Amino acid sequence: MFDVLGMDATAEVVYREMLAHPQDGVADLMYRLQLTEQAVLTALDTLSELALVRHSSEDLQRFHAVDAHLAAEILLARQRAELAAQQQRVQEAQAAVVRIKSEFTHEGGGDELQRLKGVDRVRDYLANLYDRVEDEVLTFAPGGAQTAANVRNSRPLAEDLLEHGVRMRTVYLDSARNDPVTVAHADWLAALGGRIRTVPALPNRMIICDRRIAIVAADSDDTGAGAVVLQTPGVVSSLCALFESVWQSARPMGATAVPADEQGLSPQQMEALRLLSLGHTDESVAARLGVSARTARRIATKLMGHLGARSRFQAGVQAAARGLFRP
Repeated sequence: MFDVLGMDATAEVVYREMLAHPQDGVADLMYRLQLTEQAVLTALDTLSELALVRHSSEDLQRFHAVDAHLAAEILLARQRAELAAQQQRVQEAQAAVVRIKSEFTHEGGGDELQRLKGVDRVRDYLANLYDRVEDEVLTFAPGGAQTAANVRNSRPLAEDLLEHGVRMRTVYLDSARNDPVTVAHADWLAALGGRIRTVPALPNRMIICDRRIAIVAADSDDTGAGAVVLQTPGVVSSLCALFESVWQSARPMGATAVPADEQGLSPQQMEALRLLSLGHTDESVAARLGVSARTARRIATKLMGHLGARSRFQAGVQAAARGLFRP
């Protein structure tokens, strides 16, 4: 019972025994409680530090346990004092945090472009930014299937945002539909209120918060290189318009597959043709579609056969010539 007031179990049983048998000495306590001498002496030291036990004024060789009502008040007063000290430390820590943030915050206007080098810097920046998001997060997530590690790391942040009423819309690649981990993560987000759609290809990795700050991968082919933070209103507004345009053409994650067009080609195949017409290699097509190089080669081979082309580039050129897409 006394443990919530800062007294350990051994000290409590010794204190209770002293209240029940005020004349007991150390030897009596050892006998009655079946404790070692060291255990009893340690308990008495603890009780003495708590001001619950003192030497008897009648016999200095004996100890006197203070009244239980007084002991409870003494312990409660100690708890209150410790709480006040802890609150003081918290206030000092909060002041220190403010000073640290001020020291390491880059000076400059809101239009300044900030460069974040490396994945760790990007993650730290996003974790700090998400604490201040109030309304909406828009995301382009290229790269195909999400790794289990990425999913595990992103869930706590996403869950916290959604629980605070922040709207989240994310666009993945169509290829992510074939990955169970990514599909399960998308279903989890949807259950919490997030909205997921997919498209054949995305221009770059991008996150927009509250339509005020945009974080864009510095290199679309190497997201590990870091990102740039954009806060210029005109630039962010243009990126929001890009997101909305892609979102309108994207397909909800839970929707059924889009049927092939009159040429018998899926949206993913059409995007592959467009990329081939621009001279992209199989590896480049694979990266942009979020598929393996082997899958990209299989798509290209099928397209060449479909169009009667002898090369990948020729397949793209013939598709453009037939008006299948605008080069």
